[in-house]
Amino acid sequence: MGEPHIPAPTPVPPSPEPRGAMPVSRSFSAPRTGSHDLPVSPALDAFMGSGWAKSPLPEDLRVPSIGATPARRARLAARFPGERLIIPAGALAVRSNDTDHRFRPHTGYAWLTGLTGEDQAGHVLVLEPDGDERHEAVLYLRPRSPRTGQEFYRDRRYGEFWVGRRPDLAEAARLTGIRCEHLDAWEKLLTGPQPPVRVLSGVDPSVDELLRSCRAFPLGRSAPAGLEAVLSELRLVKDPWETGQLQQAVDATAVGFEDVVRSLPQALRHPRGERWIEGVFDLRARSEGNGPGYSTIAAAGAHACVLHWTRNDGPLEDGQLLLLDAGVETDSLYTADITRTLPLSGRFSPVQRTVYELVLAAQDAGIAALRPGARFRDFHLAAMRVIAEGLHEWGVLRMSVDEALDPDNGFYRRYTLCSSGHMLGMDVHDCAQARAEAYLDGRLEPGQVLTVEPGLYLQPDDETLPRSLRGIGVRIEDDLVITDDGARLMSSALPRTADGIEEWMATLLESRS
Repeated sequence: MGEPHIPAPTPVPPSPEPRGAMPVSRSFSAPRTGSHDLPVSPALDAFMGSGWAKSPLPEDLRVPSIGATPARRARLAARFPGERLIIPAGALAVRSNDTDHRFRPHTGYAWLTGLTGEDQAGHVLVLEPDGDERHEAVLYLRPRSPRTGQEFYRDRRYGEFWVGRRPDLAEAARLTGIRCEHLDAWEKLLTGPQPPVRVLSGVDPSVDELLRSCRAFPLGRSAPAGLEAVLSELRLVKDPWETGQLQQAVDATAVGFEDVVRSLPQALRHPRGERWIEGVFDLRARSEGNGPGYSTIAAAGAHACVLHWTRNDGPLEDGQLLLLDAGVETDSLYTADITRTLPLSGRFSPVQRTVYELVLAAQDAGIAALRPGARFRDFHLAAMRVIAEGLHEWGVLRMSVDEALDPDNGFYRRYTLCSSGHMLGMDVHDCAQARAEAYLDGRLEPGQVLTVEPGLYLQPDDETLPRSLRGIGVRIEDDLVITDDGARLMSSALPRTADGIEEWMATLLESRS
């Protein structure tokens, strides 16, 4: 890619409440206070600036992935010789008035630095060219606020007393193995003679605006793929440490599903039982890791026919199915993504079992298609053939299976709609910016982690369906890692068959009582 896409500048609210995107100037001269803050007398300010003991971080503290990040940065830099690469962590975003959303750094930044915490907002990683073949990593960050000014106790957004301690520059360098500079030095980097530059745009509006203002800024040369695409493609194959993190996420998610089943009696009594289910799972996610890797889907009854139902504001009713799609994200930001469809009565009705077993047969066919060298799309096509055959046998598809599967037709998709899986990693839909030839049209390799998740979504108002099928939604989703000779089911701790689901639920509910 030649010229990077740089979005239009985001307006910055005026002082004294600079919420939303950070202004271009990163100066620490004045704390970011709230309009309702109490005034500080000179005497109190002097008192606050004295009498503090030293409190360094442990000398041996390192980011968990420190052994892998140098090679990751080298692989990225090798794709763009002689160019400066700019990878922002991202900016805080306002949730309401002076309250921000929880911050999660951009996946590319976290993968390259190993830094995954909420304190990374506004930071920038730069891979600075040192000749055509080498780059030096420099991390521009906001260090721990000194006790000689007011930021540490008055700044509601970044002050240590408000949001917690940050590493100082030396500590951050030890943590990451990266040379660290004060964030204020970031703008100075952009003065004087400049190398060709490539930026991960659309991540931090203030970074985009600053680069946009440098009108004579030389852009990165033409390349087969841009920075974002290359970052996605480099992450397609996971190393053993990453696979281990994903297994931890999957294992914690399985425990969260057990928590949900045990909570069903209470959830069934609550007028918004879906919210109860969401809360139970998210408690496990937050206590075992960073939190849920995406908004938990707790969809009862016909809500299960909405692919991404996250309102979760409905009741649970005995006799309905509950579609639970949820995943724990580890502190290292690797997430699981699992779906089970559970009978709230503890047993599937005959028609529910019929639908469930067709989806399970489709998933079995998809899993059987996973092996190194297979096309990524093969498992989806295998699953969809089973779905189309089932719909044809039910009399729903009034045409041949081959006709329904023909891309010029595709009528079966009315009842299943979406793809049957995706790559999984630090993003729930991982590596999504990779080029089609590397991902969707590519071949599977050992170390890739992906989901297989066929579903049937039989809408409650669909007059092409018999009434007995309307309003039933079933999805079964598991996480798998490609091995040298096939694929390993990472989520095998959770049952998949209808009989297995019923027995598992009965055991968990009995142990509760």
